[in-house]
Amino acid sequence: MKYFANRLFELLLFLLLLSFVSFLFMKLAPGDPVRYMLNIDDVAVSDERIEELREELGFNKPLIEQYGLWLMRFFQLDLGTSYMTQQPVLEELAGKLPATLLLTFCSVIVMIVSAVPVGSFAAVYQNKMIDRFSRLFALLGASVPSFWLGLLLIQLFSVKLGLLPSMGADTIIHLILPSVTLGVAMAAVYVRLLRSSLLESLGQDFILSARARGIKEWRIFVRHAFRHSLTPVITIFGVSLGSLLGGTVIIEVLFSYPGIGKLVIDAIVRRDYPVIQGYILFMGLFVAIINMLVDLSYRYVDPEIRLKEGRKG
Repeated sequence: MKYFANRLFELLLFLLLLSFVSFLFMKLAPGDPVRYMLNIDDVAVSDERIEELREELGFNKPLIEQYGLWLMRFFQLDLGTSYMTQQPVLEELAGKLPATLLLTFCSVIVMIVSAVPVGSFAAVYQNKMIDRFSRLFALLGASVPSFWLGLLLIQLFSVKLGLLPSMGADTIIHLILPSVTLGVAMAAVYVRLLRSSLLESLGQDFILSARARGIKEWRIFVRHAFRHSLTPVITIFGVSLGSLLGGTVIIEVLFSYPGIGKLVIDAIVRRDYPVIQGYILFMGLFVAIINMLVDLSYRYVDPEIRLKEGRKG
């Protein structure tokens, strides 16, 4: 219980710090959202109208007072109102979240289907053909930017072959190209990580003992070596999941996918600061929760952690 209380306190402190930094950056960012809002239709406006709108939005108040008012609304789950659409930011983010989460989920599936077999076979058949292929795959995947891979896939499967759509999210088929783009880029990292972790696990004493007892090789691999090798993989997965959600911004724009990433890019172009700030806090909270879940998963994946906690208790 003390562990959960400490992590909850750290989460609240992190959100408070993140909210202040993001609020400060929005105020220091170049551009004036008031002028953009009034000149959106290229109609000239007077300085009096500019000052009037600035006062309506509270921009004339001291910075610390603006932050205090915003923080009070934040604790009431009110992230403000979009300057452009006049819709609550929380509703806009929540409306786009399912599409982004679906894309992230499909990308993770592509990563697992690609990385787990290749990394596992590369460890079992070290220095064989599959191992050489895994190293080449990892090198190419780490070298090629995801947006460039996306452009290549669009050129091949959409433009030349006409097999897959390159824009939108009307059907599950529209998810194939963006999911493969993100998933393959992630898989390159996990192939190398899983291979090295499995090789280390296969050389442990408990593996040799299991072989000496006559346990079948596939059982040794699945129940002992593979499970033991998951700890570093899960650690990196918790970190890369946040990067994956951030990477969806570029991919969503590239494939015109209607998710949070495309929403925040449009907000940046329009100087829609409440949406941008809401996105930063939303993603920060999501990544922090993922990291907490990763920490909790250690004790179920690695028995040594449970034994150490039991001894301390």
